[in-house]
Amino acid sequence: MIRSLRIISASPLSLIGLILVAVIVLAAIFAPLLAPFPTHNGSVVDFAFANQAPSARNWFGTDLVGRDIFSRILYAYRISLVLGVVVLAIAVPIGTLVGLFAGYMGGWTEAVLMRIVDVFLSIPPLVLAIAVLGVLEPTLTNAMIAVTVMWWPWYARLVYAIARSEREEGYVLAAEVIGAPTRHIALREILPNCWPAIITKMTLDMGFVIIIASSLSFLGLGVQPPTPDLGSMVAEGARYLPDSWWMTVFPGLAILAAVFGFNLLGDGLREVLGVQE
Repeated sequence: MIRSLRIISASPLSLIGLILVAVIVLAAIFAPLLAPFPTHNGSVVDFAFANQAPSARNWFGTDLVGRDIFSRILYAYRISLVLGVVVLAIAVPIGTLVGLFAGYMGGWTEAVLMRIVDVFLSIPPLVLAIAVLGVLEPTLTNAMIAVTVMWWPWYARLVYAIARSEREEGYVLAAEVIGAPTRHIALREILPNCWPAIITKMTLDMGFVIIIASSLSFLGLGVQPPTPDLGSMVAEGARYLPDSWWMTVFPGLAILAAVFGFNLLGDGLREVLGVQE
């Protein structure tokens, strides 16, 4: 652990990513304590301070009904991180198992599973998510389902490539010679060698999941008002540019900070875990 932190801290950009991610996660966890106006995460209105520019009272200004944008961004980070964690918690196991058994077993199993993966990968991710939400009601839960549907094939493709290259290695052949079952070889022998690449991709993907989720909310297909979401906040403020610039700029910068932080941290983890490009 200490060695890993030393490697990350040796790279200024990776260290910046680690700090950004830590700040964002802590801000989301302690949002009720850090938000100047914690009640502004809902349908509260305060017309006396409506559409106010950034000030000492409201650091990031207020929206059209007087809600503090800084407070809403803290709560929006909660939504984004929860969505990212849930999506990856579902997509990673599904994609990993599909790729693992397709790569190791080969034959018709490989052909069938990877053709299914290819079908999903042939559709642009955002289009696939929009199609799913076109059938389902736009809610946070359904947004998670939509993003998960488009995300698992990427892990299947990643793990498939690793498993296919590992199945001819000596330790796998030795396990086959002694009669180890297929499940044991796949899960106990090959899978551990896939984890560095999986963990690195998960870190990088947190930023991409936040972008996709924000894009869906921007289009009105994700988290619905009055629940604060970075994408919907950008969409709402975009209608009042350039006069009320703070309504769009600060939520946009919040998205940028999250994506930037996870990408830099992912690059650092790639070096720590020795994952090849």
